[in-house]
Amino acid sequence: MTGSETRDGIRRRKRGFERAGALAEGRIRAGSESRGFAVSRLLTRWAEIVGPDIAPLARPVEISYGRGFGATLTLLTTGAQAPMLEMQKETIRERVNACYGYAAVQKVRITQTAATGFAEGQAIFEHRTETHPEPARITPEAREAAKAVADADLRSALERLGANVLSQAKR
Repeated sequence: MTGSETRDGIRRRKRGFERAGALAEGRIRAGSESRGFAVSRLLTRWAEIVGPDIAPLARPVEISYGRGFGATLTLLTTGAQAPMLEMQKETIRERVNACYGYAAVQKVRITQTAATGFAEGQAIFEHRTETHPEPARITPEAREAAKAVADADLRSALERLGANVLSQAKR
């Protein structure tokens, strides 16, 4: 057993805290590569890549590589949205290829399913936007704690931090 391994044989890093994304990266990569996604960013950043007008209508299911150059991207959508996506295939292909950095996808195939029923069809197509909680009101205690700071931007940031800390403590 070396210094960086535990008794289970699992390698541990000694650099302190790690990002949560780095911990799950291996599993995400394995799952996405099994469906042909060499770049998992296409799955995780779908709404940013294709835009807010297309993302709610469909989601990527698979990229298959056939003979010759280029891959086929399969999108899953409900039956009512398929004609809308059919008209936007070229836009989708261009945006996905911009994500990859080269012309990786040559064709876009649309697969329709019911809104409920199949395992893939039960997924929600809507992409949630991040919601940020309302900032805490700056209390006199927070203002008093930060009043000695000369820089106005830093003082304002410290006041907000103090207000958040004090509001957490009250809960």
